[in-house]
Amino acid sequence: MSELFDDPRLTISGLLFEAHSGLIAKLEPTWHAHGLSGLDLNALLRLGRSPNRRLRMSDLAAQTELSTSGVTRLVDRLTKSDLVERQLDPTDRRIAYASLTPTGLHRLEEVLPDYLSALDTWLIDVLTPTQLDGLTTALRILRDATNPSATAIGE
Repeated sequence: MSELFDDPRLTISGLLFEAHSGLIAKLEPTWHAHGLSGLDLNALLRLGRSPNRRLRMSDLAAQTELSTSGVTRLVDRLTKSDLVERQLDPTDRRIAYASLTPTGLHRLEEVLPDYLSALDTWLIDVLTPTQLDGLTTALRILRDATNPSATAIGE
């Protein structure tokens, strides 16, 4: 039975989960210092990196792994803070977009230097350039296989 627990698949998946939770723990103080949750920052970054700084609500839900009602609550909260606004498609009123506001863009510009510095400390500087390239390639392969709807436009 102990051979079952020595399976390298358990090791690699455990390392991935542990690295993810450890990285989140190290980055969390940065976004909290700017009055954001990790989910808030993720959504704002996805909007900021999208064409015209907007995404269909359904695409934002897929990219943040939220349900339709979950992304609605997130956008409602970000709208109350004037970081995001909801826009209806003028040609198809069934389609709604979440769009980054000037205030939201300004908040991203404030948090990004600190966030990028934390990423340097806890991710980029820990790996060699070759390791980082390999990790980036491997993560894209894993993401595309397991969560293709999260593919960022213009990545």
